[in-house]
Amino acid sequence: MTQLSVNVNKIATLRNARGGNVPNLIQAAKSIQTFGAQGITVHPRPDARHITYQDVRELKPIISTEFNIEGYPSREFLRLVLEVKPHQVTLVPDGPDVLTSCAGWQVKPNASLLEDILSELKNNGIRTSLFVSTDAAEIEGCARVGADRIELYTEPYAQAFHSHAAEAVIPFSKAATFAHGCGLGVNAGHDLDARNLRFFAQNVPYLEEVSIGHALIADALYDGLETTIQTYLNCLNETAE
Repeated sequence: MTQLSVNVNKIATLRNARGGNVPNLIQAAKSIQTFGAQGITVHPRPDARHITYQDVRELKPIISTEFNIEGYPSREFLRLVLEVKPHQVTLVPDGPDVLTSCAGWQVKPNASLLEDILSELKNNGIRTSLFVSTDAAEIEGCARVGADRIELYTEPYAQAFHSHAAEAVIPFSKAATFAHGCGLGVNAGHDLDARNLRFFAQNVPYLEEVSIGHALIADALYDGLETTIQTYLNCLNETAE
């Protein structure tokens, strides 16, 4: 079954709006795992507008599932992940002023940078993933520079889902098949939600993990965290049956 990793950035955003420790990020992460999610994802950014580096350190001891840290590979970020040693690091090409991830890596012009960083992470026992589009040349590039997995950037699918879902998912199905042929694991994320997730998972082969934050936390405001996580897991469970 495809694994569900819950991005808890938005919980930290709500906490930071008032200062203090409400909602409690650590308690939320514990509950998310208790409710059945198979992983926790965080994306610490340089401005610390949601997850802080200290949050990352405090989360590590309570992760009983999988810990995935996303981020741009600055030296400061790399020092953090080499200290914490999560199960997986997902490298994204976001600059420090980017609001949210909006594109995958252009691998060729960044090949030297990525090769060195991926090697360092893997030598420290950390699985690596690169955020990437469905372009076959970029996916092949991910394999060449030594990534273990890719994370497909799914916003184009999410935007087109309601008008032409069948056509929108085709590039992702082809990309996942191509990536598998290159020896890469396949993750996916960005704007997946309870309405489009089931169809995506049914039609994208070799899908190992989805990382979902904004939509899931928003749904939890209406339905509660436990019910919402079960809804998302059911989308993936039904695919596996």
